[in-house]
Amino acid sequence: MLLDLFFPRRCLGCGAWGNYFCRDCQQEIKTIKLQICPICQKPALQGQTHPVCQTPYSLDGLTSIFTFEGVIKEAIGKLKYWLITDLIEELVALSVDQMPRKLTRSLILVPIPLHPRRQRWRGFNQAELLAKILGKQFNWQISTDYLIRSKATQPQIKLKSKERKINVQKAFKLNPKARAKVRNKKLIVFDDVWTTGSTLRQAAQVLKRAQAQEVWGLTLAR
Repeated sequence: MLLDLFFPRRCLGCGAWGNYFCRDCQQEIKTIKLQICPICQKPALQGQTHPVCQTPYSLDGLTSIFTFEGVIKEAIGKLKYWLITDLIEELVALSVDQMPRKLTRSLILVPIPLHPRRQRWRGFNQAELLAKILGKQFNWQISTDYLIRSKATQPQIKLKSKERKINVQKAFKLNPKARAKVRNKKLIVFDDVWTTGSTLRQAAQVLKRAQAQEVWGLTLAR
C-alpha cells in the first residue's frame, strides 16, 4: 500500500520494521485463561455471571481476550489516543484464534458509543471500528444505533474505581427507534478494554431495561 511506503509500520513492542506486531513480540502476548464474573469480578466458568450475582438488569457474562499489558496495551493506546487506525486489522487478526466458540455463533454486536463531541474530536469510535472488523470475521451483525451516549463523561483512564462508576452513571440511553429491535434479542456489548467494568455494566442495564433477552460483554483486553 502507498501508505505503508510513506509511513512504514514498526512493531509496537521492539520497533522492528514490517508490522505492528512482529512474530517475536506476538509470542509475548498473554491471553486470558480464566474469565471472571462481570459483577463480583471473581473467577467464573466461561465468564458467566454467578447466579448469586445475577439481577434482572445485569450483564449475563463477560469474555476478554488479552491481558492489558505490553504490546496490547501499547496498541490500544495508540489506537485510542494517537488515531493510528491502520493497526486495527492486525489487532483483530490476533484475536480471531482466541475467540471462544460460544461467541463465534451468529449474534448482534453493540459497540459502546462515544459522545458526539468526543467522536467529532477523535474522528472515529475505536470500539465501532474494531467491532466492524470483528463482525466481518465472524459474520456478526453490528448495531450502532441501539445505544446513545447522552452524557459527555471524562476519560475513564484518568479516574479511580469509585469515580468511574459515578462518571458513567446515566451515560447511556436507548435510541427510541431501536426499542422494538432490542426486545427479546441476545446481544453482546463491546469495548476495547475492561477495567472496573462500569461502562459495560451501565450499557447492559439500558439494554436489559429495554427487554433484551441476554446481554454479554466482550472486550479485547482486561
